[in-house]
Amino acid sequence: MKKVSVNFHGIRLAYGSTEVLRDVNLDIAPGEFFALLGPSGSGKSSLLRLIAGFNRHEQGQILVDGQDISLLESWQRPVGLVFQNYALWPHLSVWDNVAFGLVERRLLRSEVAKRVGAALDMVGLGAYAQRRPSQLSGGQQQRVALARTLVVEPQVLLLDEPLSNLDKTLRVQMRRELLSLQRRLGLTTIFVTHDQEEAMTTADRMAVLDQGVVQQVGTPMQLYDEPVNAFVAHFVGTMNALPAVVGSDVTIGFGQDGGFDVAVFGAHARVRASDSSPSWKPGDAAWLCLRPHHAVLLESDSPRDSQHLWLQGLVQDREFLGEFVRYTVALPGAPQALLQVDEPHRAGRTLRAVGHAVCLGVDLSQVRLLPR
Repeated sequence: MKKVSVNFHGIRLAYGSTEVLRDVNLDIAPGEFFALLGPSGSGKSSLLRLIAGFNRHEQGQILVDGQDISLLESWQRPVGLVFQNYALWPHLSVWDNVAFGLVERRLLRSEVAKRVGAALDMVGLGAYAQRRPSQLSGGQQQRVALARTLVVEPQVLLLDEPLSNLDKTLRVQMRRELLSLQRRLGLTTIFVTHDQEEAMTTADRMAVLDQGVVQQVGTPMQLYDEPVNAFVAHFVGTMNALPAVVGSDVTIGFGQDGGFDVAVFGAHARVRASDSSPSWKPGDAAWLCLRPHHAVLLESDSPRDSQHLWLQGLVQDREFLGEFVRYTVALPGAPQALLQVDEPHRAGRTLRAVGHAVCLGVDLSQVRLLPR
């Protein structure tokens, strides 16, 4: 299959006075597995439906392999869509479900047989050709829907939350199989999901959308480590945010050590600058952001190092999550500030009691300062 690029230039979509997509610009590379990530109502599925031709945008261009497809009917577009509910015909066999698009295109019977057989073998269902969808598991039905899409040889594969109806174990298995198949075919794939784990484990790059606006585009690791705003920080993974105020040492190259001062609940910390940091000024309000595993808990009277910002706290809650225990820590004097801290679980280790006083250390090498 030919590897093609997909480009969105200035896309705007509105339903009446409600703007669904606002000035969306995205460039998806040939053969890339690209995820659209965002909460319900963010516009990610609407963008996918625009590519498929089920909706019409008011402004902008959608290019596939450099050609604008905006005026083409859905059946004329070189794309294939796998729906969330699979949309299989219950009265047809697996074979006939997969063959349906080819029959509609009036291909020769020999060509239909060749391509359907190859598609079913590709997804590991060659032996299930004569079964009905009701005789298949959820994962097998998902594979049939995928084979039905691939058999028409689209240039772009569109996936609209295709794993959401599966249980957790099967979702993990199917996303691995889906990624493996995509890599073998080299097929440009756009995957819509609200599940950050699915996006981060499958996508080469992803775009985070909120209220119809692209908030950030990058690799999963870039979005996790270097979010550009508080929305991305909280949506991609779990994030703590402490209110902070930028100090005075921000004017001379962010200080000799490449960092600058911030004040957090009366304590002072030296924070490194990043390439995407805004131009901070003394007195600016900010969020000091950190992941739960970028903090440590010690007894309140333990020795402290200079690589952490140390704050006194009380354990308010705890959750045993298998490989780690997640503690919720309240900071006295700031009851609105609740921090989540993850500690690796080891058999026999004593859990910290709710109400226990602790010293919370924030790893200053891992924090991210974002506008507030």
